[in-house]
Amino acid sequence: MSEYQYYEFLALDRPLTAAEQEKVREYSSRARITATSFVNEYHWGDFRGDPAQLIRDYYDAHLYLANWGTHRIMLRLPRTVLDVDAVREYCVEDLVTITDTGEHVIIDLLSEDEPEWEEDAADSLAVIAGIRTELAAGDMRALYLAWLSACGMRDEDEDEDEDEDPPVPAGLGSLTGPQRALADFLRLDRDTLKAAAADSPPLAAALEDARTLAKWITGLPPSEKDRLLLLAAQGQGTRVTLELLQRFRQTPAGDDGGSAP
Repeated sequence: MSEYQYYEFLALDRPLTAAEQEKVREYSSRARITATSFVNEYHWGDFRGDPAQLIRDYYDAHLYLANWGTHRIMLRLPRTVLDVDAVREYCVEDLVTITDTGEHVIIDLLSEDEPEWEEDAADSLAVIAGIRTELAAGDMRALYLAWLSACGMRDEDEDEDEDEDPPVPAGLGSLTGPQRALADFLRLDRDTLKAAAADSPPLAAALEDARTLAKWITGLPPSEKDRLLLLAAQGQGTRVTLELLQRFRQTPAGDDGGSAP
């Protein structure tokens, strides 16, 4: 079996500058590089850079796969939009880990399995990256799926040494598109997911329904709206989405945007 590796990085919160694109070009002369993406395939040799360092410095999402069975997803989010302690509950040594850089939190998800080529796996990142927005809105289902996948790869003896199981989130029986794509990429066993969904309550009426969110945004101070619009105009629309959802989630029910932090 010939060797194959696929690397993809996405810049979602802001595009890379020309200088930054030149910098990442140093890691590969053959990669397809734009202001928002870096893609390269290897049929021999290896990537000269450290994916974790590229995520730390430049990118918000990373997908890696190799035809010997390794699948990896990394997601970077602003620290302000995540409850880091809540995320830590889903960590599994070496397979579900987080790095707190102070400015960002990097979530690293790994799946190691027997080699079996999956035709569409390399096309998953654009969909899976939507999990960042869901996490900012307080939806922990993606992390629970990663935890389930990781537990399925560990020996029973290792499981006995682990901490308590994390809370089962609502809505495992009605996953979103990004969550389904992540479960497939991490090769989560469908019977395991079905069993977990049986213990998961249905989603309550979404707090972030369109009318409630629209009313909250209407109440934001004009100066704050101007700041957010400027960020969006500068190519940082995803960052604006993450910030708005996180702030809305933390706003007490009944408060309008004027009382948001």
